Amino acid sequence: MKYRLMDLLACPICKNFPLKLYVFNVRKVSRDVRGISKPYCELYCGYHAKYVRNLTEFKCDECIKLEIESGLLHCSKCGRWYPIEDDIPRMLPDNLRNRDEDLKFLLRYRNRIPSEILEYGKPFNLSKGGI
Repeated sequence: MKYRLMDLLACPICKNFPLKLYVFNVRKVSRDVRGISKPYCELYCGYHAKYVRNLTEFKCDECIKLEIESGLLHCSKCGRWYPIEDDIPRMLPDNLRNRDEDLKFLLRYRNRIPSEILEYGKPFNLSKGGI
C-alpha cells in the first residue's frame, strides 16, 4: 500500500477521515517521479500523518519510494481496525471479515498494536469479550 492512499481512504462503516495508520513493515521500490508536481497528496499526507495544509516541508520523493507491506488502519470514531497484509488494506464490512484471520493478525503483531485496539477494537479484539 502506498502512503498516498491515506489521502483517499475513509472508514467504510462510519466514513471517518482520515484513518490512523500503523506501519509494521515497509519496503523500498524504484519509481520515476519526474513530471509529478508536489505535493502528491491533496488533503492528507499519510507519510507525515498530517493534513497537507499544515505541512511546511514535503518529503514526497521519499514517500513515493516506499510500499507498506503490513500494518493497520484504525478509525478513531467507530473503533474499527483494518489489517494491511501483502501490500493490501483489507477494508471489509464486519459481516465479511474472517474472525480467525483477524485474530491471528492481532496476535502476530500484538507487540506493535496499541492496547486500545487489542482490547477494544472492532469487530474483533483480544479481550475476553471480543474473542
